[in-house]
Amino acid sequence: MIELIGLLVAVLVLTVVAVVAFVSGKGGRRSAPRPAPKPGVDYRPGTGDDAEVPRDTPKRLVAVVELPDDVAVLPSDTESVGRPLDVPEPSAGRLTRLRSRLARSQSTLGRGLFALLSRDNLDEDTWEEVEDTLLGADMGVAATTELVQRLRTRVRVDGVRTVSELRPMLREELVTAIGADVDRTLQTMPHPDGSPAVVLVVGVNGTGKTTTCGKLARVLVADGRSVVLGAADTFRAAAADQLQTWGERVGASTVRGPEGGDPASVAFDAVAKGKELKVDTVLIDTAGRLHTKTGLMDELGKVKRVIEKHGPVDETLLVLDATTGQNGVVQARVFTEAVTVTGIVLTKLDGTAKGGIVIAVQRELGIPVKLIGLGEGPDDLAPFEPEAFADALLGDEAAL
Repeated sequence: MIELIGLLVAVLVLTVVAVVAFVSGKGGRRSAPRPAPKPGVDYRPGTGDDAEVPRDTPKRLVAVVELPDDVAVLPSDTESVGRPLDVPEPSAGRLTRLRSRLARSQSTLGRGLFALLSRDNLDEDTWEEVEDTLLGADMGVAATTELVQRLRTRVRVDGVRTVSELRPMLREELVTAIGADVDRTLQTMPHPDGSPAVVLVVGVNGTGKTTTCGKLARVLVADGRSVVLGAADTFRAAAADQLQTWGERVGASTVRGPEGGDPASVAFDAVAKGKELKVDTVLIDTAGRLHTKTGLMDELGKVKRVIEKHGPVDETLLVLDATTGQNGVVQARVFTEAVTVTGIVLTKLDGTAKGGIVIAVQRELGIPVKLIGLGEGPDDLAPFEPEAFADALLGDEAAL
């Protein structure tokens, strides 16, 4: 009995040894030794060139890999985002192409004015109604009073009585009030030493600064400029992602920092990256701030001062919501005390019949409107053209 048990144990041991030998040797073939780990390479599963990752694991695009907040993401070509770039339409004549959209929202003003001014008897009550109509379009008291006085004089001197005669006259007065001779050029060309032009985009919460910054990048790319975007709005979690998405669509790099980080630091790094890449323009998106918050306004001044360690800020664009009316003028005045605003961007003009805010802002602040937003489409930001805008303000359908 003891001999039988010993025999069984011996057979079992030999069987185990044979199985182990077969598995480790793959049927007699010796496996190649694994290479020594490379220094500095992360060999955890799912990263790098780890041999334990299954061959059928789908490759991830760079654009969808999650990175730490303090890593700058700088996609600049189709390979980095995995899809072809957009080709924005040129900015030249863009407002003319979008004028019908603006006219649909403004035509009430035009029809109202012509209905009043085409009366047989233009008495004081009629002129007061004209003033009320223009004031209702947020043109402002001073600008409205001046325009009506000039129009009354021309009507009296020229003996105008028909709408067909009145239309070009009113258009001329509106273009004069808007300022046809005002320089609305965006300073976005690089400096003689090759350093990029810097554009700072500021404004209160909800006016559409980040979207405007992204659309402006499209305008510049469409006009042949190269762009770097700086996501200096570090307090709104989605702001940097949103701006980066805008940049990826047109091949513009985006510099971002950690959430809640120093906006001035991000702005400084963005200009440095723009110099390194030798781009034409650096666009800096800033956090929205209430114009009544002194601390936030002081911070905006700090962002500008830090950028100026690289060189001058060529443009400071204040984004205003056209639907806010005269309150937008108050906002603009406070911002001009914190930074030198060089131009106004009026957004949401497609949804309001109060386009007179263009005249009020320029008259009160002496700052030209340089861009207007006419919708939610990616190419709905247009350089401001006084003549086309006056036509739309009057609902000049014959000119469309």
